[in-house]
Amino acid sequence: MADAHALDDDALALGDGSLALDEVVRFTSDLIRIDTTNHGGGDCQERPAAEYAAARLAEAGLEPTLLERTKGRTNVVARIEGTDPSADALLVHGHLDVVPAQAEDWSVHPFSGEIRDGVVWGRGAVDMKNMDAMILAVVRHWARGGVRPRRDIVIAFTADEEASAEDGSGFLADEHPGLFEGCTEGVSESGAFTFHDGGGRQLYPIAAGERGTGWLKLTARGRAGHGSKVNRSNAVTRLAAAIARIGAYEWPLRLTPTVRAALTELAALYGIDGDPADPEGMDILLDKLGPAAALVEATVRNSANPTMLSAGYKVNVIPGEAVAYVDGRYLHGCEDEFRTTLDRLTGPDVEWEFHHREVALQAPVDSVTYAKMRAAVEEFAPEGHVVPYCMSGGTDAKQFSRLGITGYGFAPLKLPEGFDYQALFHGVDERVPVEALHFGVRVLDRFLRTA
Repeated sequence: MADAHALDDDALALGDGSLALDEVVRFTSDLIRIDTTNHGGGDCQERPAAEYAAARLAEAGLEPTLLERTKGRTNVVARIEGTDPSADALLVHGHLDVVPAQAEDWSVHPFSGEIRDGVVWGRGAVDMKNMDAMILAVVRHWARGGVRPRRDIVIAFTADEEASAEDGSGFLADEHPGLFEGCTEGVSESGAFTFHDGGGRQLYPIAAGERGTGWLKLTARGRAGHGSKVNRSNAVTRLAAAIARIGAYEWPLRLTPTVRAALTELAALYGIDGDPADPEGMDILLDKLGPAAALVEATVRNSANPTMLSAGYKVNVIPGEAVAYVDGRYLHGCEDEFRTTLDRLTGPDVEWEFHHREVALQAPVDSVTYAKMRAAVEEFAPEGHVVPYCMSGGTDAKQFSRLGITGYGFAPLKLPEGFDYQALFHGVDERVPVEALHFGVRVLDRFLRTA
């Protein structure tokens, strides 16, 4: 097979007539039409999508392995051997499941995969069947050209990312670590997309960190009784007081290396002076950044947002128990502070526990791999400004970090102004422009061949 570096500027160039550009659109549409809705109760069936992806990989000469913890919750893993056996391997992964969608709320059916006016519509178009399709298109492009990357590349399509990941990346990391032997870094969703700042600048944030996930269950207990009687041990009152304290709490400023790097680069780009580590200075900086503040404002602090309440069974009966759920997120190195703060805010009358917990992640922005991601984006979007950022939520990179794999968010898309990419995650009328997919294939191809 040909060496990737020898073909960087010639045979591997993805011209307008490249089959890969057609395939990425078709694969995105095909995958959307396979309904892999994950309601969170274990009823999702990713197997049809996994079989589709495995077949496309097999057609490219790879030997994909299909693995299940639970029947129908299928994962796909394949390895491309690199030309340098001494190089660390790179994991490239995407999930196959999607969140629910109510068809009556959409302009098109969410599982139609319709291609209309240069846009692919449907649930998963940005989260993240588009990236799955990019991976498949690049791998098949390489097979047609006889190309091998420098590093081994492990491809993983996972189940269950939109819930606990127990049937997906968690299962793979815990039960099949050998499939990821040699992998030191990984790339996946939520990075290298166009962010228009409203002032003519195009930013391309690459994720180099994730806040930790701390979904909490709060339980208040008290004395059950008649609703007409005095009751100073009312479970609902106790829970409501705790929830109000949590909702009103102002978390202190905490800057991780990734967020500090993001603020430093953004401040330089916008010509803003000041120390972001100063809380007052942070407010001024975010204000001066305007729309670009959205890239960092959710990740300068821990957070805890009450989301669910459950108590009682009749209006004139005071229940003996009340339950609430809180979506908590904490920055890298801040989990202990998160725990002690929740102890204080819930108080002595309310117990709390983790309903679901995953670690916070931190990735270096001065690594060779980050520099190559930046260079790949800048090659095809020279007018853009690449900046690091920390995801406010989480991805399968959390589970793969158990294997010592450092994760980055890198699913490149060039988007037109006015296209609210982040609002479409789990939103109505999710869609992706065809040209964005073409850009993504070109950038991903360039990065993976030079990584």
